[in-house]
Amino acid sequence: MIIFRQCIQEEENNGLDMPKLSLGSLNIFRTTVEVMLADGVLTREEKRLIIKLASALNLTSEEPGEIYSAIKEGRKSPKGDVVSVDEARIIYTKVFEIAIVNASLSRDEFRVLAHLRSIFEIDDKDHAIIEETLRTMVKEKFEDPNVMEKMLATLRDSVGLVGDIFDTVRKKTVDGGSS
Repeated sequence: MIIFRQCIQEEENNGLDMPKLSLGSLNIFRTTVEVMLADGVLTREEKRLIIKLASALNLTSEEPGEIYSAIKEGRKSPKGDVVSVDEARIIYTKVFEIAIVNASLSRDEFRVLAHLRSIFEIDDKDHAIIEETLRTMVKEKFEDPNVMEKMLATLRDSVGLVGDIFDTVRKKTVDGGSS
């Protein structure tokens, strides 16, 4: 995480324009759960991701249940605390790490990652920084070369697929929802 924060700080110090997010933590959680529920099934893998997302967003133990109830009942929910650009990158990295630990990502997990990448406005350059951060984390956590190589292979495969899904989501947004 230190490397990731340093890269973000360097970008800010260089005077480059960083996206300005105005997303609330509860909105992020809600829209992500809605993406997960789009197919009518909440898989075990999706549950792992949503638990990590709730933790990374610093939600209280009651808030995920309240948001889920609001979704099911068609009610509005509060916005939550604003998530900064820095926090968004860290949250995305944490969720992405949990996804790749599974070693075989499902299409549902890829959709969730693409959704988070879209709402957090993570472009290809930012994604490359996050990918490098995850590579470093995987190398530090797993000393067994076989485990490490399998995780890195999963990471390489997932980066391409998440990018493809993200590009599809971005195209639909630009085209106003048409394919």
